[in-house]
Amino acid sequence: MTELKRVAIVGSARIPFARGGTAYADETNLSMLGTVLGGVADKFGLKGEKIDEVIAGAVINHSRDFNLAREALLDAGFSPRTPGTTMQIACGTSLQAALVLAAKIATGQIESGIAAGADSVSDSPIVFGSKFQRRLLDANAAKTTGQKLGAFKGFSFGELTPVAPSVNEPRTGLSMGQHCELMAKEWGISRRDQDALAVASHRNAAAAYDEGFHDDLVVPCAGLVKDNNIRPDTNLDKMSTLKPAFDKSSGKGTLTAGNSTPLTDGASAVLLASEEWAKARGLPILAYLTTGRVAGNDFAHGEGLLMAPTIAVSEMLERAGLGFGDIDYFEINEAFAAQYLACEKALELDRDKCNVNGGALAIGHPLGATGTRLLITLCNQLEREDKHLGMASACIGGGSRPDPAAGTTASRPAPTPNRRPLSKGRPIPYPRPSDPGRASCPSRAVSRVFGVLAGMDQRWADDSGGSGASPASEWCSRPRSASPGRPRTRGRRRKARPDSSRSPTPGKSLRGCGRPGAPAPAGTASPGTEPPWSCRMTGRAGPSNCS
Repeated sequence: MTELKRVAIVGSARIPFARGGTAYADETNLSMLGTVLGGVADKFGLKGEKIDEVIAGAVINHSRDFNLAREALLDAGFSPRTPGTTMQIACGTSLQAALVLAAKIATGQIESGIAAGADSVSDSPIVFGSKFQRRLLDANAAKTTGQKLGAFKGFSFGELTPVAPSVNEPRTGLSMGQHCELMAKEWGISRRDQDALAVASHRNAAAAYDEGFHDDLVVPCAGLVKDNNIRPDTNLDKMSTLKPAFDKSSGKGTLTAGNSTPLTDGASAVLLASEEWAKARGLPILAYLTTGRVAGNDFAHGEGLLMAPTIAVSEMLERAGLGFGDIDYFEINEAFAAQYLACEKALELDRDKCNVNGGALAIGHPLGATGTRLLITLCNQLEREDKHLGMASACIGGGSRPDPAAGTTASRPAPTPNRRPLSKGRPIPYPRPSDPGRASCPSRAVSRVFGVLAGMDQRWADDSGGSGASPASEWCSRPRSASPGRPRTRGRRRKARPDSSRSPTPGKSLRGCGRPGAPAPAGTASPGTEPPWSCRMTGRAGPSNCS
């Protein structure tokens, strides 16, 4: 079997994100995507060069957007021998593009690739209703003048009413915002907590610009040099004046224009390559793309539409043999404040590790571009703080399958950890706030995965004498000295926290999944013994069940 190659994240670029109908009112998916790909080419000296593949896409498309990726890369100045592939998987489009390219690089099919995405709500396609559309098609197919006129028999001017682009889920008829209102009620997410998260997101995003975090990430476009949705002066008093945007009649709606992402235009891209390809061109290696996962849930029958990240993240970390305590930073898309808070609650995430440079509530959420924007931000944060493991995740609309969510883990060069991979095979259960056994399974969706992780870490350290490495970690780590990285010029800043945000309990170990040598969680078997318990959620016993 061919040994898998490590996938290097060489670098990235994005254009500033803009509220719909503002700076990019005259731009298109093609022009924005071409600009950001051109930024990658200029930044890394790739003008006229052949890239093995560019995969990109947009969610809101015109029929004229024929193979958007190929046309954009040609506009950007890459060699005409560079193939382009257009894909679309809703908000996970560019993140999924990165995973596809990474798999091809790892298996040796290609040596280099660019994952990218763009979206423009300012240039949304406006179409006629099906009745008038049928008339136009019949008239176009008619052979005589009489037949052409006959196609319009019974015509009424009401048929000229345009049909705006719809974001409603075809299986439920509800919009994402309406689905998220249901999630907010199920998970007990208050309006104040949502507003507080939005305020913190704006303040952190503004601070990141002030500290120069985006200096080498953002490529100017159409005269814009900075995301134009960020409002550092916003506060809870201003947020509280906004009316519910999705549940307007019950009096219990909590989602507003302030704690939901705005309609946004933008584009972003990430350059991936094998180590050999990057080194041969003298290009830096910012991080490594080490693993990924796509998951779905049954949102049409009661599971939260935007909760699949809880499943994807759990499955991904299980396969990698890692726990939440191993992750230094998280980038989790803030499609809505309530969606982020529900995922945070289900996974019991430490907010001081999440979206520390602001999220989509402040920066914006151009659907096709968000995935690589998350990856860009994550890698830059890891390098700036000299950390080693990060994870990006985006919730995705139902589309052709039930709520898939893509997650990726970026790994900077780091000392080889002592880590044993977990057993594979069992599906991760969907989390519910009212699940039986919640007290003994605090993380719900991930409890079966991480119930014995700390104990397994200890056993691995014992077996290896504290110096061994698991197969899962060998291919995603390398000695720190092999990649010194750029010197840090800024210290780690403390993230602004909203008044109502919770602080992690002092001394609390997330998931009970500490580093090797950490004490096992209560109920976990000691090395070499079977656990004397069973999971209240499943009734099954054994080391791969709920702790």
